[in-house]
Amino acid sequence: MVDEESAGQRLDNFLFRLLKGVPKTHVYRIIRSGEVRVNKGRVGAEHKLGAGDLLRLPPVRVAQPAADAALPSPHVPGREFPILFEDEAWMAIDKPAGVAVHGGSGVSSGVIEQLRKARPEARFLELVHRLDRDTSGVLLVAKRRSALRHLQDQFRERETGKTYLALVRGSWPASKRVIDWPLQKYLLADGERRVRVVPPDHPDAMRSITLVKVAQRQQDPAGAPGGRSGVADGCTLLEVTIKTGRTHQIRVHLSHAGFPIAGDDKYGDFEWNRQLGRLGFGRMFLHAWKLQVRHPLTGEEMHLESALPKELQAMR
Repeated sequence: MVDEESAGQRLDNFLFRLLKGVPKTHVYRIIRSGEVRVNKGRVGAEHKLGAGDLLRLPPVRVAQPAADAALPSPHVPGREFPILFEDEAWMAIDKPAGVAVHGGSGVSSGVIEQLRKARPEARFLELVHRLDRDTSGVLLVAKRRSALRHLQDQFRERETGKTYLALVRGSWPASKRVIDWPLQKYLLADGERRVRVVPPDHPDAMRSITLVKVAQRQQDPAGAPGGRSGVADGCTLLEVTIKTGRTHQIRVHLSHAGFPIAGDDKYGDFEWNRQLGRLGFGRMFLHAWKLQVRHPLTGEEMHLESALPKELQAMR
């Protein structure tokens, strides 16, 4: 039975926490197949649960008892992260690059597991949204179920303002300010998740809108004139605002436009990345710079900002 604290949570997110250790692909499979029932009926992964709902689950093998799912494993290291804002309901942290936001897919622990371990007295800590492992910057964590619902509603209704800084190869045309290309998720042969641009009439197309503004034009830090794809010399620092929060949206949109992000090991220019690596630049230049949200309790408009990390400042 769903308790009051879990009311309003998506079915998939509820099951991820309940069935700790079960691969997410398996969780989605049993939902799609109808093996998961809510009040005896079939529902989708996005279904919002209500207090008192009855769940029926098929037998699954879990890594630990479901009752212990909220407890961090003893081997998870505890770690605090730089705080941009915090009160009794939620917090904004400054996530470093190279740290996943949560464990899974070969990652033993992420930001949320480490934070729970560092704060054993916290009754509730949940990610409001996600950032890619190699993306740094503003990340929100809810400390109350009500705050989680309010903040996630803002993300879902596109009421937040999210602006990133990205360094791309080539001279971005100042006139190109809007990218409106549908995206599709797919899996490689080894099961790794990827995203690509598809035609608007593709059955799996998800409309994806990215706004781009030139912040600075500069010399290519790799010192390589010209581009292998015919783009202009040098690099461009972009301010990128996303109107839709699709997986890898910025990375795919910029790469498809012919301007890959420096250090992007999935969608980038791999030869350029090697040149950057030889110069000591070992991460992707994508930073969650600014985030505008309403306070989940007071409704006050909040403007959060994360300074560009030193290793990225060195690339400018």
